[in-house]
Amino acid sequence: MSTDRAYPVPAPGGESTLRIVWIYPDLLSTYGDRGNMLILARRAQLRGIPVETIEVRSDQRLPTTADIYLIGGGEDGPQALGAQRLIADGGLHRAVAQGSVVFAVCAGYQLLGGSFFAKGTKCAGLDLLDLHSDRGSTRAVGELAGDIDPRLGLPPLSGFENHGGRTHLGPGVSPLARVTSGIGNEGITEGAWRGKLLGTYAHGPALARNPALADLLLRWATGVHQLPPLDDTWSERLRAERRAALAARA
Repeated sequence: MSTDRAYPVPAPGGESTLRIVWIYPDLLSTYGDRGNMLILARRAQLRGIPVETIEVRSDQRLPTTADIYLIGGGEDGPQALGAQRLIADGGLHRAVAQGSVVFAVCAGYQLLGGSFFAKGTKCAGLDLLDLHSDRGSTRAVGELAGDIDPRLGLPPLSGFENHGGRTHLGPGVSPLARVTSGIGNEGITEGAWRGKLLGTYAHGPALARNPALADLLLRWATGVHQLPPLDDTWSERLRAERRAALAARA
């Protein structure tokens, strides 16, 4: 889509459709991460932005001209297979080179890096983010919260994590957040971002629990600096409930 657009509704005959691709739902969709696609589509539509959602299975070629690409979580075997097929396909690398947005969760986040471990074997990642993942001594399960990089201008991260990996960031990326509860990458930082690529361990789905993050992805994809506000009463209640639950455990 073009940059510096103004929404809501584009003029008839001049519509620019926001294309959202969900990558390999047959392999990487263990934790309800399809919700991220639904949230993005709905928040765009409520602002008058036409949306096309595309689910690309692992036996299909990945389109290279979409605006946003989503990768979800999965078990070790599907994660390794997904990485192999994405590397062989090459489409995501071409899309990133053209400026597309990528949002990846858990296993999808790990495979954006240089390497990760699946079933005890070191596997090659897509090397789109300067990071690598190995196995932790314990599994990270529970609420995940953190203060997001202030440059992104977002409220604290809220989510649920369930993973056995530990992710180590290189100088080419920035942490998405500093952990206040949970493990995230390694107990100090959570997630990573560079340019229009962003990864996290947060499920929930992440964009349902973090609508401002969803809007950030939409702004990146559309080139809009500010989107019209939406009624986020429900999500704010959920976020407040989770904050209260964490405070009660402290």
